[in-house]
Formats: sequence, C-alpha cells, structure tokens
Amino acid sequence: MDRLRSRLALIVFILAVSGMVIPGCAVPQAPADPIVRPVAPTTKPAAPTGQPAPTAARPQTLCNPAPAAGFLAAPSVNIQNLPAFRVTRVIDGDTIVINGGRRVRYIGVNTPEIHGKVQPFGQEATEANRALVDGKVVRLEKDVSETDKYGRLLRYVYVEGLLVNAELVRLGFAQMATYPPDVKYQDCFRALQREAREAGRGLWGKS
Repeated sequence: MDRLRSRLALIVFILAVSGMVIPGCAVPQAPADPIVRPVAPTTKPAAPTGQPAPTAARPQTLCNPAPAAGFLAAPSVNIQNLPAFRVTRVIDGDTIVINGGRRVRYIGVNTPEIHGKVQPFGQEATEANRALVDGKVVRLEKDVSETDKYGRLLRYVYVEGLLVNAELVRLGFAQMATYPPDVKYQDCFRALQREAREAGRGLWGKS
C-alpha cells in the first residue's frame, strides 16, 4: 500500500512539473493587467492662446453700432487719423466752438433753438450736447462742404469714438436734417430717428 501511494505521489509530481492540470487541482492565477489605451477627448480643443474664439459676423450699417448703445464711425473711417481739437464752448445742441475760436456745425442734424425764441426741448438738447463734448477732445470728419453760409465748419464730431451727431438723434435730442451734398450718414440718421420716434425718446415723447 505504501508503495502504491509513493507511485501516485510521483505521478502527481511529474504531471505538475510538466504543466498539465488535473481537474479540481488547478491553482488560481492572478488576472493579467488590462491593456490601458488613451481615451479620445470628447470636447473640442480650446483655441490657441492669444487668438479670440470665432464669433458670428455682426451686420454693419453706415454708423457702426457701439457695444454700449452709442454709434461709432463707419468701418472705413480711421478716427485716429482725423484732426483733433478741444471743445471750449457749447453754443447749443448742434454747434460748438473749438480751440482757435472756430465754430463747428454738426452735419446732418438739427436741434431746437435756444437763441431768440426758445423752442421746446431746446435747452434739454443743449445740455445733452454739453454732457457729451464740453471740455473734451473731439475729432472732426469732413463730408463734402467745408463751411456753411455762416462760415461755420461743417463736420461729423467724434468724442472717444462716439459719433455725436448720430447719438443726439438716437436719444431724441436732434432731428435728421439732410443738406446735399453732405449726406454720408443720412441713412443711419434716418434709421435712428425712426427708432427714437417709435420709442418716444426726447422731443418725440408724448406731452
């Protein structure tokens, strides 16, 4: 019996060494490490540093809308190349005096009078103009004509990039007044006047 047991033990040893597995006697093995593969990103990569993300094109008009409600120059106008002057006096809603003593009449707009017979809303228009330009550096853009019959310079007036002529119309302090050949921004002024009238701003307000 001892000899038979020795032979069985020897057979088991030989089978184990040769790699064969006897059912019910398998030795559990640790599972192999899984293969790790990089996961493709699910989001688009960010734009390179220093390059703004693309935005939808904004419709342009002759008076290019500014971010804060006012109106800038047309895209073709480089404001920095326009001559600069300081406003020394505000005469009324559409006329100013610049350093050197020249009077400047705003092109394409007209505000109620405050000299002689004061017209309704004339003082409010003057104060609005004063708030925009008095004591500030403005840049002047010529259209076609140099002066009017009174010798005043005819100009579009910009302060910090804002087209003052257009802003006064938008706020309802001025009406558009077209006098050819100086009609560069007449379409813009017409649209702004319609907007001001429909909104009841300034002189378009209901009494």
